Order: sequence, then structure tokens, then C-alpha cells
Amino acid sequence: MQLHISPSLRHVTVLPGKGVREFIKVKVGSRKVSYRMLFYSLLFFTFLLRFIFVLSTIDSIDGDHPKCSTIGCLGKRIGPRILGRRIESIVPEVIYRILEEPVSKDEVLGKTDVPQTLQEFMSEMKQSRSDAKAFALRLREMIVLLEQRTRTAKIQEYLYRHVASSSIPKQLHCLALKLANEHSNNAAARLQLPSAELVPALVDNSYFHFVLASDNVLAASVVATSLVKNALRPEKFVLHIITDRKTYSPMQAWFSLHPLDPAIIEVKALHQFDWLSKGKVPVLEAMEKDQRVRSQFRGGSSAIVANNTEKPQVIAAKLQALSPKYNSLMNHIRIHLPELFPSLNKVVFLDDDIVIQTDLSPLWDIDMNGKVNGAVETCRGEDSFVMSKRFKSYLNFSHPLIAKNFDPNECAWAYGMNIFDLEAWRKTNISLTYYHWLEENFKSDLSLWQLGTLPPGLIAFYGHVHVIDPFWHMLGLGYQDNTTLADAETAGVIHFNGRAKPWLDIAFPQLRPLWAKYIDFSDKFIKGCHIRAS
Repeated sequence: MQLHISPSLRHVTVLPGKGVREFIKVKVGSRKVSYRMLFYSLLFFTFLLRFIFVLSTIDSIDGDHPKCSTIGCLGKRIGPRILGRRIESIVPEVIYRILEEPVSKDEVLGKTDVPQTLQEFMSEMKQSRSDAKAFALRLREMIVLLEQRTRTAKIQEYLYRHVASSSIPKQLHCLALKLANEHSNNAAARLQLPSAELVPALVDNSYFHFVLASDNVLAASVVATSLVKNALRPEKFVLHIITDRKTYSPMQAWFSLHPLDPAIIEVKALHQFDWLSKGKVPVLEAMEKDQRVRSQFRGGSSAIVANNTEKPQVIAAKLQALSPKYNSLMNHIRIHLPELFPSLNKVVFLDDDIVIQTDLSPLWDIDMNGKVNGAVETCRGEDSFVMSKRFKSYLNFSHPLIAKNFDPNECAWAYGMNIFDLEAWRKTNISLTYYHWLEENFKSDLSLWQLGTLPPGLIAFYGHVHVIDPFWHMLGLGYQDNTTLADAETAGVIHFNGRAKPWLDIAFPQLRPLWAKYIDFSDKFIKGCHIRAS
């Protein structure tokens, strides 16, 4: 087949391949269009596009001119779109120069005309029609002022949270007093726990043994109630509650008057353990040294808050150092579980700020592979804020002693709900390692790690941890409110680690019902101390 186009562009002729003179004429138009006219038209449009592109480029480079030519503006709008390019605006250099200049803290002190909001700033700039330099100076003043106010507000928030989390709420103080009074006046509040016939179960390894160390009666009651109510075989559960001397009477009164049958509850004060009453106890020596060093090194809360040079996060860490829990025997006693329970082979240790939402007996079916500590890792998970903790999050790797012995990217794990194989533990030197590093930290003026018992625990249990499923321990409900109620309800154990404990007014209101549902608010002691669900 052949195609012929007439010179006038008015006819198109199609010839069959066999040479037969059959053709089809297609009429194109009545006007004549020459090749020369078509060529010049294409040449003109090509030149026009190149001209628009050059003008748009010149206008973009010359950023000091507020106005552009009509054709240039057209090129800016159309040229880049046709050519598939996007031309970015350029910030005048003077703005960078002004904003990068060092700022004096007193630069905006006493000034009353600094814009307080972005709306005020934009309104002022539009009215004054300032140049770029005046714009940058005014912007810097506003940012410096807002930074100072933000820092002050942050520090005040940390101080108030420190006071709220460190103080004993009057409702809890009231509960302890009422129970202590009941203990002295009511024989029913002084029952032997457990009863004589159940004492053999305390050392029977066919039972599921849980250990809870707490000086908070209300918190301990929630842990115990949630543990027993969610158990499939509560008659096989033994809960060993360890408390201090001052809390022993209220704790015994509560569980005497509020039995959790058929589970077995033991309430025991530290001074009643034979092991702790004989000779020197490392945990007590460590606490005394810690208190002496901390009092000299840290100072009071007023001195900490008055520091104008440190970042709010650093001030928050120093305030946290003053928290009584860091010098509480309840916080350190877990390192001596093999000595406290010499007849037991395995226990699950529980913190008093957790809530159990499922049956925990399957924890005994987990093969620990010879490891001592069954724990949830905290470096992997959907919540990048809570589950992003590695050794470098807790240990000071700028110190040569830490840098030489540990890997900063080693995955951390959590206290709060841990399976401890006491048989395997007794074959190790974990406790000695723990106290060795505590001593090294004292020598280094508490500079080896952040506060608490987890950092020395990470070191002592290094190589002795068996990772368990995250279902068994959801963390972070006491320091961030990103966890939804629905997500928290799917976990086996939830942990209110952080300052916002569920028994405090600063608790997150959407999460507190998960804890409060295990309290009987009609109880006479609870009502008498005005403890409410919210």
C-alpha cells in the first residue's frame, strides 16, 4: 500500500499494493497551507518557549526584586510546568545571617512589644512592610521569647510532676492509718496469712509462686485481685507479698479482711526474713552509700530548678533522682530472690504498678533454655517511643568503663513482670556482679548510668536473659498516653511505669479505668478515705 499527499495538502491518496489504480481521496481543507509556512510556524513557537524559559530563570535567580515582568511571570508559571521542572524560591541570605547570630538571654528581657503569636507577627509585618533584615530580627525576638517561656513552663511541669509523684496522696495515707488502727483493734485484721494448714504450700514447687514487693496497700491489692480474678486455677496460685516494717500492719489487715480465696496469700515484712536479719546485707549497704552520694551530688529540688544553663530534660533527670523510690528497699530486693526463697525453683516477680489481664500460669510452660530471667525486650515493637530502648538508652557510654565492657546497641529488657529461674540463678554470680557495678558507680559519682535499678540489672543479667512474647508485658502506660484503651486491653499484663501512676491525680484518665476496675469503691475503707474511680 502506498500513501500520496498532494503538495497543496488538500488530498490524501491511498494506492493498493497490487498496483490497481483504486484510490481514496480525502479532502483536508479549503485553505492552502505551504511547507514553508509550517516550518516557520514551528520555528517561531520553539523560539518563544526558549525565550519564556530564559526569562523565568532570570527572574528566579534575581530574588531581590519583588516584582517581575509580565512575560517573566508568565514564564515562571508556565515554563517549569511545560518542561517538567519545579523552580524553588530562594530565601534571602540576610535572613540566615540574622538567625544564625548568637542570641543573648537578656536580649528580649523586659521588652513588651514582642509579638506573642504568629498572627500578631504577620499582622505587624504586613503593616510595617519591613525589609528582609527587619523581618529576621523581629522573628528572632519572637522565637527567643517563646523558647524562654517554653523552657520555664517545661521545668515547672517537671517540678510539679516530681512533687505529685514523690508525695503520698492523702487518700493512701488515710487508708494506711485506718488499716493500722483496724489491725490494733480488730483480731480479724490480724489473721495469720496464710492459715496454718496452707503454710506447706509456700515452699511447694507444684504451685505457681508470685512475688510482689510493695509498701503501697492499694496498689498491692489491685495486683493481687487482678492476678486471682484472671487465673484459671486460682487454688494453685501463691502470692508472696513482701513489705517494710511500717506497712506490715496495714497490709496484713487489708488481706485479712479481704481474702482472695482459693488463692494463697502470704504477707511478710522484710525484718521477718532470717536471711536479712543476719550480719551485713549488701542491699542495705548499697542504699546507705547511694543516699550519701546522691545528697552530696544532686542538691535539692530548688537548686536544680534554679539552674538556668541546663536543658529541661537534664533538670527532669536530676529531679527524678530525688524520688524516694530510688532509695527504697522494695526497689532493690529482687536481686536477692534466691536467698529470700531458698526452697523455690521458679517465681514470677511483679511490680506494684501493673495490672494482670490474663491467666499467668502458662508462664511456667516457657522453656527458659537455661537462662535466669524471662523478660520482654524493649527495642522492638510498633510503639517507637516506648519500644526503642537499648543499652545506650540507660548506660553512659562516654565513660570508658562502660564503653569497654558493653555494646551500646544491645537490646534492653524490662522489669515489672519477670520469670526468674531461681535454680539457674543460684549457679551464677549475678548478685555479686550487681553489687560490684553498684560500687563502681559510687566511685564514679553516679555517672555510669541513669537512675533506678534497671541499669545495674541490665549489667548483672547480661547473657542470662530469655526473651518472652511482648503479649506478657505492655509498658509505658505511666509516661505517655499514646496507647489506646483498646490496645491496652489486648495485653496480658499492662505496666504503668513512669510518673503517672494510676493511683495519682496525674494519671492518664483514659487508661486509669483498666486499673480502677479491680477496686471495690463501696468498701468502707475505700469510701472512708474518699478514694474514687476518677
